[in-house]
Amino acid sequence: MDEMNQKNYYEILEVPTNASPDEIQQGYTRAKNAYSQDSLALYSLMSPEECQNILDMIDEAYSIISDPEKRKAYDQARGLNKDLSDRERRGQAPNHTNEAQEERTVVDLTPEKKNMSKIVAQKKFQLEYTPDAKLDDDIEQCTDFTGDFLKKVREYKNVDIVRMAEMTKVSKTYITNIELEAYDKLPAPVYVRGFVYQYAKCLKLNPELVASSYLKRMRQQKDEL
Repeated sequence: MDEMNQKNYYEILEVPTNASPDEIQQGYTRAKNAYSQDSLALYSLMSPEECQNILDMIDEAYSIISDPEKRKAYDQARGLNKDLSDRERRGQAPNHTNEAQEERTVVDLTPEKKNMSKIVAQKKFQLEYTPDAKLDDDIEQCTDFTGDFLKKVREYKNVDIVRMAEMTKVSKTYITNIELEAYDKLPAPVYVRGFVYQYAKCLKLNPELVASSYLKRMRQQKDEL
């Protein structure tokens, strides 16, 4: 929970600090859908526990800034939105449950279709490349995964930016910025960790090691600024 308290609830939902109730609702729906079971977990890009931890953070952020009084107290404690009037803060946010349900299509798959889905998913994540013993050893020994090294591994395993975006469900822009270590152009760390975790898993790397290493490097470089 200490880590959560260091996060900016607005960053977690990827909305501005002066976001309207509608914008907060939209940010919440986007974030929930990004980590729902029918997106990332479907292809085992993240463990159920990883997804649930992030979903809990999203729910906590939404529970605070969607409530006018809680949001006001949260903003005051952090010196945010000093010029935002109480009237602007008020307004009942729409029912997020119904809206989220409308945006997701529930499909009852037969056993045959489920098997076909598994085959498609397996093909989607197959890697075809010529092994390089020296590079494989470098990857095995690496403990500090830089953006440049991740790009080197991606290119070595013949995965272009477009395919990586399809595999991870992460935008091409974010993938490029991860490799460039353009931290100011990336979302909140909680999302970056999920993106890097997916990136690493698709390349058959140790996702926990890679994500932790990248986030540590990102924090260190930000602290030096």
